[in-house]
Amino acid sequence: MKFQALLFDFDGVLIESEYAGNRQIADWLSANGWPTTPEQSMANFMGLAGPDFHAALERWIGGPLPPAFHDARRVEDERVMREGVDAVAGAVAFVRSLPPGLPRAVVSSSSTAWITRHLDHIGLRQAFGQHIYSGREHVARGKPAPDLYLFAAEKLGVAVEDCATIEDSPVGARGAVASGGFVIGLVAGTHCGADHADTLRALGVDAVAATFAEVAALLATG
Repeated sequence: MKFQALLFDFDGVLIESEYAGNRQIADWLSANGWPTTPEQSMANFMGLAGPDFHAALERWIGGPLPPAFHDARRVEDERVMREGVDAVAGAVAFVRSLPPGLPRAVVSSSSTAWITRHLDHIGLRQAFGQHIYSGREHVARGKPAPDLYLFAAEKLGVAVEDCATIEDSPVGARGAVASGGFVIGLVAGTHCGADHADTLRALGVDAVAATFAEVAALLATG
């Protein structure tokens, strides 16, 4: 292992939530007069949360979001919280294979309640202990600002330059690259299209991995 700590994005890196979530957004928008494909939803909204997410949606539809959208999202979130979201292929085995003493954290735009619920679902809650950090709860500026990565590295007691971050979204990649750490763009999730790797490379990630086996190889060689 060439790095002293690992930072993991969550949605799309550890769990398969990105495609399902963006499909729900696209379906709702299309049914309510704003034709949108899941691919367009992912291109415009993936990795965003809170006010940034809502602002991007309002730009897309050209006006304020109707209350019915928030109602639909709340119903969907409640359903997913009940049922759980499964892991990205290889994620669980990879995390469990890490040296027990290697510092690691989750750095996500999602809430800590969302993260812990689905970590429980995939059996990785104990792997991260208290190091679960949310861009909407722990820093003033979430992704694509670098603040969340810097905050997590400080909490782990490791310089961010000695951390490797695994990200899948363009929004997350921008923030991770800006933090100054080593960034692996992961394209293992079902939401990653044929050109997703090129998109991440263009944003300056240090390497791209199509599987967690490739992530392990990159961490070994740097």
